[in-house]
Amino acid sequence: MTGDGGALLVVGDVVTDVVARHRGPLARGTDTTARIRTVPGGAGANVACWAAYAGCPDVALLGRVGADSARWHAEALVGAGVRPLLVVDDEAPTGAVVSLVDEGDGGERTFLTDSGASLLVGPRDWSAARLDGVGWLHLSGYLFFSASGRALVSVAVRDARARGVPVSVDPASAGFLRELGAGRFLALAEGVDVLVPSRDEAVLLSGVEDAGGAGAELSGRFPVVVVKSGAAGALVARGGVVRERGVAAEGVVVRDSTGAGDAFTGAVIAARLRGEGWREAVGAGCRAGAAAVGVVGGRPPG
Repeated sequence: MTGDGGALLVVGDVVTDVVARHRGPLARGTDTTARIRTVPGGAGANVACWAAYAGCPDVALLGRVGADSARWHAEALVGAGVRPLLVVDDEAPTGAVVSLVDEGDGGERTFLTDSGASLLVGPRDWSAARLDGVGWLHLSGYLFFSASGRALVSVAVRDARARGVPVSVDPASAGFLRELGAGRFLALAEGVDVLVPSRDEAVLLSGVEDAGGAGAELSGRFPVVVVKSGAAGALVARGGVVRERGVAAEGVVVRDSTGAGDAFTGAVIAARLRGEGWREAVGAGCRAGAAAVGVVGGRPPG
């Protein structure tokens, strides 16, 4: 399926990323030299920004932030070409993630996460009217990891299906998926049209060890499954069969892998909204992922 050319609405997390780039193991109990930057982030917000960067002309983001940094995040989204639909929480602070990026290990990163206000987004922040003019709805997987977020997923998917709006989900976190349970996630995601897991998430959800087999297995539950495998590229499975593959760009210099999967997802959705086929969409996603690892943080270059 493709979108009808309407707007993209992303529902998900908006957080403040503190990115600490170091080289080699952390020195326990003492100092480790690092280069540290504070940048806007969040998987949902990143997907929206990369979709706009990939040429999607009308992108909106629904999320919850704290009053402490609401203006800063709104301005960053506007600057990236995204319409912020931010609900300001006067009690909970904006979520924050400390991203430890080991430059000596291919830019691999470890996250310390405080979801803050983003964990509280729920049905009270939603109405079916949010879908007016929308041709594609994308839900961040982080919504599945709180009770209010799961309730929001249920009503948003119901309303999107009633209007014939395609729905995609990026599971977002293998660690949180293990805590939630694969079976529970799959049940909660029923009705989703496009699942966009990483290889590790696909393996966890399917019980199959290789990306192709995992994608094929999951495509028995979802109409389309797009599995992201980083430097190994990506694949699209439909009807129990791997139909298309995308090859990652060569010669990429990795500075920070934060947001590479979000970049891939945003570019894929933008391509589908333009009416491009899955092969072309996955190719666009791979190129966006390659661009993402060359910048610090999870957003497109300014």
